[in-house]
Amino acid sequence: MDIKVLRIFVAIIDEGSFAAAARRIGISKSMCSKMISDLEADLGTRLLTRTTRAVTPTAAGLSFHASVSDVLSRLDSATEGIRTAAARPSGPLKVGAPVQYTLKVFQPHLMRFMEEYPDIQLDLVLDDSRSDLTRDGFDAVIRVGKLEDSSLHARHLQDACILLVASPEYIARHGQPRNPGELRDHQCLHYTNLPGSGTWPLRQGDEVIYQRITPIFSSNNGELLRALAVSGKGIALAPKFQVADDLAAGRLVPVMTDHALPGVPVNIVFSSRKLVTAALAAFLDFVGQLNLR
Repeated sequence: MDIKVLRIFVAIIDEGSFAAAARRIGISKSMCSKMISDLEADLGTRLLTRTTRAVTPTAAGLSFHASVSDVLSRLDSATEGIRTAAARPSGPLKVGAPVQYTLKVFQPHLMRFMEEYPDIQLDLVLDDSRSDLTRDGFDAVIRVGKLEDSSLHARHLQDACILLVASPEYIARHGQPRNPGELRDHQCLHYTNLPGSGTWPLRQGDEVIYQRITPIFSSNNGELLRALAVSGKGIALAPKFQVADDLAAGRLVPVMTDHALPGVPVNIVFSSRKLVTAALAAFLDFVGQLNLR
């Protein structure tokens, strides 16, 4: 049933005439009369008694008016509540993010976001897999690497450098590889969430090549691979933000630095098919203004 028809019916009884109700709603008197006649035909009962002097509700009309007025009042209240909430940053916000990127780069800024937007209930899901925005119910996700889904909106956060690293002890035992091909003779610690099965993306001149490796150990957890690299178990391909402390402390050293991948994009992405709520807009603006390193 059309809500507009119900509003017209309530207006006729409130105003006492079709003409006044038509002016209040912003339609013609003839249209107002036709819509009420259609409503009565749909309900199978007369709601209004019409005379040349007045319009009065029948007993059924009075009962229907009371019920409809209550429903419309609650509907208006709910609508206003949603509009008010949408106008200010509040409510639930579900964001997916890579584990190490969040812990090493993003975590220091979270407290300030919570202080600036106390009415937003942030659900930050740490997961290194490429979460599906729609299927998994995310408002936005942070992704490291090239975006392949063109249907998504993205805001660039920073560029990350991807390095080959190993412990000084490993290099002392096995030597430095001098070119990508020599990685086949080294113990490689492989991050399985990388695109490309059993390959590492490396820079060679102005191009990116995908060097096939034979991993001695593979995992979808970057922190475990970092720990194994520190303990001398092999060479790992890792983002600089994940191993920066180890490099500074000398626990890890860069390997084949001329083949590192600088400028790998980090983006926050959100669906173009979903309404951007005030909470999401606030989060996008917040992360977009951060000086991330």
